[in-house]
Amino acid sequence: MFKLLKDDVDVIFEQDPAARNYWEVILTYSGLHAIWSHRLAHFFFKNKLFFIARVISQISRFFTGIEIHPGAVIGSRFFIDHGMGVVIGETCEIGDNVTLYQGVTLGGTGKERGKRHPTLEDNVLVATGAKVLGSIVIGANSKVGAGSVVLKNVPVNSTVVGIPGKVVMQNGVKVKQDLNHQNMPDPVMDKCDGMEAKIAQLQHEIEQLKTSTQREGRGL
Repeated sequence: MFKLLKDDVDVIFEQDPAARNYWEVILTYSGLHAIWSHRLAHFFFKNKLFFIARVISQISRFFTGIEIHPGAVIGSRFFIDHGMGVVIGETCEIGDNVTLYQGVTLGGTGKERGKRHPTLEDNVLVATGAKVLGSIVIGANSKVGAGSVVLKNVPVNSTVVGIPGKVVMQNGVKVKQDLNHQNMPDPVMDKCDGMEAKIAQLQHEIEQLKTSTQREGRGL
């Protein structure tokens, strides 16, 4: 346990150039506080002391702004940079040497039961504001770009960006994708275009009815 806690501190010095000394990291890094609180809450959760586990996690959430469900399984050398707004769901499984930035959500897609949250394999990095949703797997050594929304499995050694997330690089080789955001689907605009087309069709039919009525009137 002490080695695990020390690894949680050491990885901060490796990942964050702003870290100066152990006391500063231990006393002021909210990501570290959230991880340590989670390790304690997870101990109680595994021993079926669910209420105590949730109390610890909620106290940690209040002070750190990071919400980690006590049921989540987290490996060693887990690093949360800044951390405000990070959410990690109950059935998440996180490997070793994983890094999350602020605003990341590892969540579900609805009210499914069972395994409903993501699995992040070793050495995964999820950048600021990204959302990884559902019972999917992010392969080892992969990166998720800032603001991305990932809904499908990601192969190992890949880079994912966009909404929805698409693999743009795998094993160091670029994957051809249409990433022109000007051409991204706009459901609101599509709906408006459909309504305009329907109105134009109705106007045409009304004009046809008027013409037909006028002809019948003249015939009478």
